[in-house]
Amino acid sequence: MESLEGLFESVCLQAFGRVPAIRQYRLVAAGTRSQAIYLQTDAGEYFLKTNHESSPEIFEREREGLDRLRAHCSLYVPQTLACGSHEDRHFLLMDWIGSGPEQADYSEQLGEGLAELHMCTSESFGLDRNNYIAVLAQKNKPMSRWYDFFVENRLEPQLQLAFYNQLIDSDFMERFRSLYEHLQDFFPSEKPALLHGDLWSGNVLPDATGAPALIDPAVYFGHREVDLAFSRLFGGFDDRFYEAYRSVFPLEQGFDERVAVYNLYPLLVHLNLFGKAYLSGIEHTLRRFLD
Repeated sequence: MESLEGLFESVCLQAFGRVPAIRQYRLVAAGTRSQAIYLQTDAGEYFLKTNHESSPEIFEREREGLDRLRAHCSLYVPQTLACGSHEDRHFLLMDWIGSGPEQADYSEQLGEGLAELHMCTSESFGLDRNNYIAVLAQKNKPMSRWYDFFVENRLEPQLQLAFYNQLIDSDFMERFRSLYEHLQDFFPSEKPALLHGDLWSGNVLPDATGAPALIDPAVYFGHREVDLAFSRLFGGFDDRFYEAYRSVFPLEQGFDERVAVYNLYPLLVHLNLFGKAYLSGIEHTLRRFLD
C-alpha cells in the first residue's frame, strides 16, 4: 500500500479538527477500483473507504444515502464523519462496525426494519439528484409512474452502457426492449418507497451487538418490491426475514412472478461491472417472458 500518512492527516483534520495518534491501520478490502482501511486512533475505530475514481461525488452521494437511511430506519447505519479528497484520492470516513454473532432474532429485526424504511414515501419515484450503484451512474429523474421510471431510469441506461461497452449486440438490445410492452400493467400500484437500492447479503452485516446493520446504499424512492427482489438474487436472507417483513407490510399477490423482472436491473449492473458471465441470467428472464 502506498504511503498513507498524508491521507490520514487530511481525513482526521476534517473529521476531528486535529490529527489523533494512529495506533494501527490495516487494509480490510481491496479491488481494482477502491480500498477499505481499518483505522484505529486515540479517538476511536473507523472505516476509511478510498478510491481514485474520476467522479469525486461518488462518496458524497453514498454519505447522503447513509444519512437518509439513518433518518428513516431504526436499523443501525454507520455515522459518516468526513468526506473529501486528498491529492488524487477520494475518501469517506465512517464508524467502524464491529462484528458479533447474530442475535437470535437477527432476521426478524432486518425484515421489520426494512418494512419500516419502505413506509417512508414520496410523491414521485426517483430522487432530487442522481447518484451511483457501486461506481455506475444511477439516474433518478422523478417520475409519477413506476413503469416509466424503471424503464427510462433503470433498464435503458444500463442496457445502452452494455451496448457501448460491446457486451451485447444490437439484436440483443432490440430483443431486450421488446420486453417493455409486456410490463405496461405488470407492476402493482403502490406509493414510492424509500429503498436501500443495493440490498444483497454483502451490504447487511451484524454489528458488535449482533444486530443487523446496513451499508453501501444506492438510495431512491422506488417500488418497494425492488429491494426484496434484489435480496433474493445472491441469497443470504432466510425465510424468517421475508415473513417478518410481510407481517409488518404485506406484499401484493404475484410478487414471486415479478422478482425476475426487477432483477434485470442488478444483473445489467453486474454485466457492466464484471462482464458477460451475467448475460445468462438476463437471457433466462427474456426467454421466460418473450418465448
